[in-house]
Amino acid sequence: MGIVMGPNQYGKAEVRLVAIDRSTARHGIKDLTVSTSLRGDLDEVHLTGDNGNVLPTDTQKNTVYAFAKEAPVGEIEDFALRLGRHFTRTAEGITGARVLVEEHAWQRIPVGGGEHDHAFSRAGDEKRTTAVTIDDGRAHVVSGLKDLVVLKSTGSEFWGYPKDRYTTLAETTDRILATAVTARWRYLGEDVDWGKSFESIRATMLEAFATTHSLALQQSLYEMGKAVLAAHEEVAEVRLSLPNKHHFLVDLEFCGLTNDNEVFFAADRPYGLIEGVVTRDDVEPQPRAWYSLPEF
Repeated sequence: MGIVMGPNQYGKAEVRLVAIDRSTARHGIKDLTVSTSLRGDLDEVHLTGDNGNVLPTDTQKNTVYAFAKEAPVGEIEDFALRLGRHFTRTAEGITGARVLVEEHAWQRIPVGGGEHDHAFSRAGDEKRTTAVTIDDGRAHVVSGLKDLVVLKSTGSEFWGYPKDRYTTLAETTDRILATAVTARWRYLGEDVDWGKSFESIRATMLEAFATTHSLALQQSLYEMGKAVLAAHEEVAEVRLSLPNKHHFLVDLEFCGLTNDNEVFFAADRPYGLIEGVVTRDDVEPQPRAWYSLPEF
């Protein structure tokens, strides 16, 4: 039996970067978490400990900070592309790179009917994401969002499912539907206005979630992905992970009150987890674009 080294990568995870644009009196802020991973001719470091092709992860971290100083960060897709191409073009033996970026949003603090020039408040837990892969000179861009919490107070049902001796869940034709959306979409190329596309895709998914009379969270998932593909020809596929944030009706009969879908207990776990891919049937799969990313 032969033993060989399989696919591998290494890099610096979760580099925290805050870059302030001071080019005008009205400052801008970019708050990012950046992770870099490199691939290539790395057999020897695993087999013999030879570090000849191992660009230190500390150097990768420093490169992230230096790139933020040398030029404006801009859109996270462009920043990740610049980093990935730099590593594959300049590091000996490195032929592939994966750059993950999460952007943490800030909003300007309102003051006197306007927006303050250099004071900000955190805009919540939602994050904009991108995963850029450089593989033998070809770039793949997978962008998305995570921790986008949404809720519908009606317009959702769940019934008609199989029942056995272990089933206790009651059917319902009116329930709260809530989830924390993680969505990733693969672009077909780089000729994209990243910021405009992101805002439009986000709005499209939100509208589909809001307007779909849902008989199952799976149905909502499909309608959200389908709406994105129908409106955005630059997107090849959408992958969604939707944890069902359960809201259970509280029984108030003990104190003589009728609870008409008004008071709920919000449970954090366990939860249903609905995941899936919505894709065009005429595009080729690109597994390298998703390598080492969560499947959904």
